[in-house]
Amino acid sequence: MFVIIFLILHWYLSLFGQTFYLHRYSAHKMFLMSKFWEKFWHIYTWVTQGTSYLNARAYAILHRMHHAYSDTEKDPHTPHFFKEVFTMMWHTRKVYNGVHKGTMKVEPRFDKNYPVYPKIDKVADSWYSRLGFAFVYIALYIMFATEWWMFLFLPIHFLIGPIQGAVVNWAGHKYGYRNFNEHDHSRNTFFIDFLLMGELFQNNHHHAGARPNFAVKWYELDPAYPIIKLFAKLGMIRIVSTQPVLKK
Repeated sequence: MFVIIFLILHWYLSLFGQTFYLHRYSAHKMFLMSKFWEKFWHIYTWVTQGTSYLNARAYAILHRMHHAYSDTEKDPHTPHFFKEVFTMMWHTRKVYNGVHKGTMKVEPRFDKNYPVYPKIDKVADSWYSRLGFAFVYIALYIMFATEWWMFLFLPIHFLIGPIQGAVVNWAGHKYGYRNFNEHDHSRNTFFIDFLLMGELFQNNHHHAGARPNFAVKWYELDPAYPIIKLFAKLGMIRIVSTQPVLKK
């Protein structure tokens, strides 16, 4: 039972760091926060992603490229040029490493206005950190797993950030319905969005990229948005983007 609870907690805590801090804040700046809270969420994202820590700068740049070149050959993670999700993930990894290591040229319009903490990233991005988190995951499974098949969940912990991103970009650009006729293949994969905290309302998001609430229809729910509003009421953040949804 502990293993299942740990897997669920790790999934959603990591996912919140990705959707709240990396996506809505680092890439889109939908809201503002003080340096204290920015550093807090930077460290939070590191701790919850663990072995699969994603650098905020590289994430922001790749995501901005994704919006600018959605579902074209320049999109770093479109499913429409790959036969299966693993090849897409490998391509995304190459682009990410190229941006992160400085071996790939980045357009100036993408390379600005994101959080940078070199000292934190030096530790978070190191093999010492990644292997340390891997050791913790394995140790917890050795101590608490009650069935052999539970160990099959370990790869999810090791690659939790990229897996979440891959599900969003693969499913969110192949399966579901469209509220808006965008010039890409973005879709709202409503039936599994409970696993991704609003991230799978891709068509809505591509229509209004700066809008902090990814839900549009009355029956759609973006679970991260009420948390964002609560943080705003508590003074932790200040929502600055109120991009309206335009009619079809």
